[in-house]
Amino acid sequence: MSTNPFTFLRKYITLFFKFIRLQYETVYPIFTDRLVIRPITEHEAAFILDLLNDPGFLQYIGDKQVRNLEQAREYIRTGPMQSLLDNGFALHLVSVKRADGSEGDPIGVCGLLQRDFLPAPDLGFAFLERYTGQGYGYEAAIKVLEYELKSLSLNKVLAFCSLDNSASRNLLQRLGFCFKHHQSYLDGEEVAMFEFYVI
Repeated sequence: MSTNPFTFLRKYITLFFKFIRLQYETVYPIFTDRLVIRPITEHEAAFILDLLNDPGFLQYIGDKQVRNLEQAREYIRTGPMQSLLDNGFALHLVSVKRADGSEGDPIGVCGLLQRDFLPAPDLGFAFLERYTGQGYGYEAAIKVLEYELKSLSLNKVLAFCSLDNSASRNLLQRLGFCFKHHQSYLDGEEVAMFEFYVI
């Protein structure tokens, strides 16, 4: 049975406007000294394509098999945009802040995710390799945690990283996450699990 194209279009338009309304009902964008943090939209497809194929992303997070702009748009629609609608949180776009306070070039993503195999949301972040080592990850993550913990009334946030990803491990510990144990990820890779408790 073929799918009515108008049914799909109506569903997509409804999703789009629900997303826009939710986006403006939150406090986003969030500003730090050097960054602007806001929900990801399909307009960022070119950046997401670059990020998902960045050497550091492929090495430490994995290959998402996103190879063109349409696949990047689908990744955004079914990932960050859908998560924001379903859960009230998601990975967000992180951009540099210009001298006049406006949003500049995107450099990474940071936010909370809800994975089926974890009992609580986990903190995720990824930055283009040329922007790592400059404190952007900490600056974005501490602000995201500050907002999400308050707005969602969470008492625990998880995080995990590859065993050989010392930069992410150090960042998580600096944020206040405590190492708990090693755990097998979906592809069988062993990862380091961390927990952050709100007292």
